[in-house]
Amino acid sequence: MRLKFLHLHLHGLIRSKNLELGRDADTGGQTQYVLELVKSLANTSDVDRVDLVTRLINDTKVDSDYSEEEEFVEPGARILRFRFGPNKYLRKELLWPYLDELTESLISHYKNNKPNFIHAHYADAGYVGVKLSKSLNVPFIFTGHSLGREKQRKLLDTGLKTNQIEKLYSISKRIEAEEKALKSADIVVTSTKQESVYQYSQYFSFSPHKARVIPPGVDHNKFHHIHSTTETAEIDNMMKPFLKDLTKPPLLAISRAVRRKNIPSLIEAYGRSEKLKRKTNLILILGCRDSTSKLDSQQKDVFHNIFETIDKYNLYGKVAYPKKHLPSQIPSLYRWAASRGGVFVNPALTEPFGLTLLEASSCGLPIISTDDGGPKEICSKCENGLLVNVTDINMLKVSLEKGIANNTQWKLWSRNGIEGVNRHFSWNTHVRNYLSILTEELLSSNRDSSSSIKQSCLKGSSSLIKPH
Repeated sequence: MRLKFLHLHLHGLIRSKNLELGRDADTGGQTQYVLELVKSLANTSDVDRVDLVTRLINDTKVDSDYSEEEEFVEPGARILRFRFGPNKYLRKELLWPYLDELTESLISHYKNNKPNFIHAHYADAGYVGVKLSKSLNVPFIFTGHSLGREKQRKLLDTGLKTNQIEKLYSISKRIEAEEKALKSADIVVTSTKQESVYQYSQYFSFSPHKARVIPPGVDHNKFHHIHSTTETAEIDNMMKPFLKDLTKPPLLAISRAVRRKNIPSLIEAYGRSEKLKRKTNLILILGCRDSTSKLDSQQKDVFHNIFETIDKYNLYGKVAYPKKHLPSQIPSLYRWAASRGGVFVNPALTEPFGLTLLEASSCGLPIISTDDGGPKEICSKCENGLLVNVTDINMLKVSLEKGIANNTQWKLWSRNGIEGVNRHFSWNTHVRNYLSILTEELLSSNRDSSSSIKQSCLKGSSSLIKPH
């Protein structure tokens, strides 16, 4: 008997194709990770069905795709959208009052067709997952992706007051949900050992023996280092309206326009350096927008700081911040930056993993990154750049200058990144480890699972990928 999975990802805009990554604070790396995991699981011989449950949204401000109750992803995988709360799209901090409504719907939907595993992503899904797991008596896996206590700590460091953080992020509800999820979880999947040792350990309910480190993978078919003149010309055209000299090495940042990503500090570091302003361009890919007036308050605030800092240092002609790009252009942007001898910069205040660092590295682009969280483990395995305390702007400036100072060093970093990602970070490896841990540790426990399921899973824990 083959396995059935239920993945809970309740916020952010998620669909099977053309993810709107960077559209807002909720549609980022977690969205991509969950979709890739669902696809990879569906393509293994041990798995019968993967359901990805998310929120049904009927709102003229977002695509009609998000109002479809059921969406086929690929054979064995589907997205199921359930109504809870109002029809309109809501940011994750506003979903808490409606989660019990979803829980009841899911208990009813799955009581006669139970999954073998429930995997909840983020605190809101953790809240639902705990109740659903207990009701159905199904093993529960939790991944926080980012954690409330760590976020609160970093935001307090930036000068925000506790009451401001509570108002903006409903942080106490989030932390309470994380505590309950960590207490109930059979296994906590983390991307790095650092998350387990330094971040999850801030929670009273966390038991270290539950933690399993399974780094995410990269789609090597998309993110490779062979660039074409056609895509180089395409990216050149995107940058032409902003830059005086397209040939300079680019410092490339790709992220959502949210405070945690710390983009204004990157511009400040760039503005303070005569060397960087003379020798490089700064490229900011911050999602897609029609007008900053239509963004949420946090994004408006971030863009206001960005434009103010560009103005302060008169960086016009040196900084590009295009309003639109296609998802298919992200790999091209990495390769374009690599072909110009640039570096990828991640100046985030907190970074649980850092999937963009793997993507950039796979395309041959060296990295300058925050020394928080996942980047430490990526850099230790790939040896393809520098880590820096991004709260010290002068240290960030010095690291950026080092990143483009030595061509021999740049070539070594580029080669190391390509080889390191190929060796350590693939979806095949991720799913093989994931299935092995779940089947061996959970289905072989005393849970209410038939012996035939256990035998089937344990035999198949090598998880060979099915041919397409």
